[in-house]
Amino acid sequence: MRLLITDGNERAALASARSLVRAGHDVCVAAPTRVSLAGASRGVRPLLLATDPLSDPAGYAAEVGRLVAWEGADVLLPITDPSLEAVLEHRASLPAGVTVPFADLSTYRAASDKARILALARECGFGVPETRILSGPGTALPEAAFFPAVVKPHRSVVTAGRARRKLAVTPVADAAACRRALTALPAAAFPVLLQHWVAGVGEGFFALRWGGRTVATFAHRRLREKPPWGGVSVYRESIALDEALVGPGLRLLDALAWQGVAMIECKRQAATGRQIIMEVNGRFWGSLQLAIDAGVDFPALLVRCAAGETVPEGGDYQVGVRSRWFWGDVDHLYLRLRDGSAAGSRLGAVLAFLRVSRRDSSEVWRWRDPAPFLVETLQRLGVLTPRTGDARSRSRAAPIESAPDSGVL
Repeated sequence: MRLLITDGNERAALASARSLVRAGHDVCVAAPTRVSLAGASRGVRPLLLATDPLSDPAGYAAEVGRLVAWEGADVLLPITDPSLEAVLEHRASLPAGVTVPFADLSTYRAASDKARILALARECGFGVPETRILSGPGTALPEAAFFPAVVKPHRSVVTAGRARRKLAVTPVADAAACRRALTALPAAAFPVLLQHWVAGVGEGFFALRWGGRTVATFAHRRLREKPPWGGVSVYRESIALDEALVGPGLRLLDALAWQGVAMIECKRQAATGRQIIMEVNGRFWGSLQLAIDAGVDFPALLVRCAAGETVPEGGDYQVGVRSRWFWGDVDHLYLRLRDGSAAGSRLGAVLAFLRVSRRDSSEVWRWRDPAPFLVETLQRLGVLTPRTGDARSRSRAAPIESAPDSGVL
C-alpha cells in the first residue's frame, strides 16, 4: 500500500515510517521542512507540507488532500493533534478513496475533552485527581492546601478566531502562580481544570481497537521525564498488563465506541497504588518506538486493519524493554543539574544518565538507519530548523522546559 505520514519532525512519525517501510509499504513523509526527522529515514520519500494546521486548518487539509491525490496514497496517518483534527474536520478536502484510520471527529473531540473524560473514566473504574473546574481567569481558587496543582485547559488544541492554538499543561506551586497561569490563557481555553498534584509514577495503557474488537494492547512505565517533575517521557520501559490499568482502559474505550489507536495516560498513586487517569489521546504517541521494539507494531497493525484484514488479537510482548530518547534525556540531565538542590542529586543524575543496560534501545539512533539521528542532532545544534518559523539563533544549550500535554508520552 502507499501511505502518507504527516508531521515528519515528530518521533512518532519516524517510528511509524520505519515500521511501515519494514512491512513493505511505499511510505511518503510530509513535513514543513525539506529535511525532517522521519523524512530522512531509509526507504522514505520526503514531501514538503508548508501550511500550518494551527493557523490555517482548512488550508492544511486542502494541501494534504493535494499531496494524497498526487501520490495516490491509500492511507493517511496524521501524527499530531492539530494535524489530525484539521484532517478530520475537513475530511471533504481529501480524495474519496483515502482511508484515515482514526476515530471520527465527534468521538475524537469527546476523548479530547478532559472534563468529560474525567466523569466517564470514574464510571469505568479509574481514579481521578481532585479537580476544580474554573470557568474563567477570575474564578475563585481553592484553599492553599489544594496546592501544588496543575492547570489543564479543557482541550489541548483550542480555536481562537480563525486559527487554532496548542496549549500546555502548567504546574503551579500556589494560588499566585495559578492566577498568573490562568491570566496567560486565551478565553477559548476555558473551562480549565485545576487538579491537585498526584504523587506517583507515570504509566500508560495503549490499545488498538477496530470494528468493536481489541486488536492489540501494551503498557509502559516512565523512568525519566522532561521536565523532571513531569512532562514528556525520555526513558521508559515496557511493563506487564495490569488489570487495574487494562480493565478500566478497555471499558473507557468501549464507552467511547473507539476506533483506531489510543493512549490512556495515568499515574499510579504512590499512597494507594491506584491508577489515576490524566488524559486520553486518540493518535500515535511520542514513545511509540518502545511498543514496536517490545513486539507490538501498532502502525503495521493499524494499516492492516485499514486494508480490511481481520487481524487476530495480539499476544504477549516482551516486558522490561527500555527505550531512551537521547536528546530528551540530555534535557532531563541539564535540568537536574541546573535545579538540583544537593550535590548528591546532581551526581545521581549524571550516573543515571551514563548507566546503560543491555535492555536499553535508542529511540532515534539505529545502526541501519543513522540519518534521522543526524538530522535531530543538527536540529538541536541549530544547523537545521525542526519546523517552519523556528529561529536558527535559538539557544543551543537551552532545553525545552514547558510541560505540554503528555500525549507525547
